[in-house]
Amino acid sequence: MILATHQPLFLPWPGFFYKALHADCLVLLDEVQFPRGRGWMSRNRLKSEQGELWLTVPVYRKGRNLQLISDVEIAYETDWRRRHEKGIEQNYIHAPYFEELFPEILSIYKKSHRKLVSLNVELIRFLWDALSLNKKFLLQSDLGITGRGTDLLIEICKKLHVREYLAFRAAEKYLDQELFTQSGIKLKYTDFNPPVYPQLWGDFIYNLSALDLLLNCGLKSSRIISGS
Repeated sequence: MILATHQPLFLPWPGFFYKALHADCLVLLDEVQFPRGRGWMSRNRLKSEQGELWLTVPVYRKGRNLQLISDVEIAYETDWRRRHEKGIEQNYIHAPYFEELFPEILSIYKKSHRKLVSLNVELIRFLWDALSLNKKFLLQSDLGITGRGTDLLIEICKKLHVREYLAFRAAEKYLDQELFTQSGIKLKYTDFNPPVYPQLWGDFIYNLSALDLLLNCGLKSSRIISGS
């Protein structure tokens, strides 16, 4: 069995699902440190007539610099959900698969998720099912495993009786090849070449959220991601 891991990003990019397509199981690392500064845990990009359309989920950060992803709470002082809903509707209402997918997106946003990870995982599951991924994904927290770096990944592999771990080549400098070898786990790298597909609103923009791909291409999206 081939294992891959990833942080539970907000409305992930197609590369997230490319990794899942090339593994048997994806583990979402929800009990590692929440990244400082700007990242992809609480925001991502769609597309509008003006170019990039940023969707951001406000979270509590002050005094919580070392919080785990699983502990991050969503801030509801502003009506960010309505901004997201309007942004998607106004810019994708003419997308081929808008009517099919938007009601479920709306239903997810209507829930008052207290934790960011709860929202992100539900959106990932929605995208996962819409892409018809015949794969399995698990949460690190469900496995009862904590740790850091390569040691954490090896412990997850051992827990799931995995002998092959898949990572993007860009992560090579962060992984300890020797530790994988000593543990009897093969470390395999892959590269993702972002696909070009039909988009609304002018010039193509690479690596938007996979939601952009799904709203434009529907069932063909998984084949587009895999390059087949």
